[in-house]
Amino acid sequence: MATDEARPKPRSLLSLAFTLSRFRFWIYTGGTYVVGYALGMAGWTAFFRPEYYVYLIYFFFPANVLIYGVNDYWDEVTDRLNPKKQGKEQLIAMGDRRRTLVLLGLTGGLSLLLLLTQDPVARLIFLCFLFLAYFYSAPPLRFKNMPVLDFSSNMLYILPGIFGYYLASGSLPPVIFVLAGFLHISAMHIYSAIPDIEFDRQAGITTTPVWIGKKRALLLCLFFWGCFALMVLSLTDFFPLGLLVILYPLFPAVGLLRPDIPVERLYWYLPYVNTALGGLLFTAVTLSRMPPSFPPFF
Repeated sequence: MATDEARPKPRSLLSLAFTLSRFRFWIYTGGTYVVGYALGMAGWTAFFRPEYYVYLIYFFFPANVLIYGVNDYWDEVTDRLNPKKQGKEQLIAMGDRRRTLVLLGLTGGLSLLLLLTQDPVARLIFLCFLFLAYFYSAPPLRFKNMPVLDFSSNMLYILPGIFGYYLASGSLPPVIFVLAGFLHISAMHIYSAIPDIEFDRQAGITTTPVWIGKKRALLLCLFFWGCFALMVLSLTDFFPLGLLVILYPLFPAVGLLRPDIPVERLYWYLPYVNTALGGLLFTAVTLSRMPPSFPPFF
């Protein structure tokens, strides 16, 4: 358990914002947004629209300050039980709570300004994102403490993609895109919560893995990621590069077949897999929107 002496000292507002936003996870909101935008655009010239860059910045940085700032503020006490918060993630210092509230106020104000510029459909999508980003961790709803609703509320990471698609096309994405994204992010959430089972149980947090146990949680991840992989392969007509999606169900499969390998060790490879495959998808979709007159290497 961390003592007050071991906790980090208060830092500058910008430094705290960067720490709270968890740089390695920026891709989960920003990447989803750019992929959704690319899927929705009719041509690559859509990248010249200034609103694309406004939301590109928002979903990469301020959105993550909001998500993880709320999480760290409300979990400040229970996080002390979790050694992960002293390694890959960090505890907020005692003097940082007020600064965290300031940052949440700033991101909330920025979000409100953006809401005022949106049409009704975009505003609804954006409001859903803000609602889930806040109440995933904050009371009275605190979805993270409700089995099934914990991973279902992680739909908040798919909403930037839906927003990007709508921004680029003026229409909502096909249902199969949304369902595939939901399956992926649900498996991601369950898998990430497995290493925290004992710490969450001690803190009185009942996540889906706490509720059903490690083995069933791994089986559920395998099912979700297996369905996700089949959808992606079907959507890409089993294109060879699409086979890389099979990497996802391999993560829980290894956990089931080799229980001696800690899930936490494997979990930290997922951000790299997500970044690589998400970048590959973004590149492939963008290149498909190029006019035929471009040179072959495009």
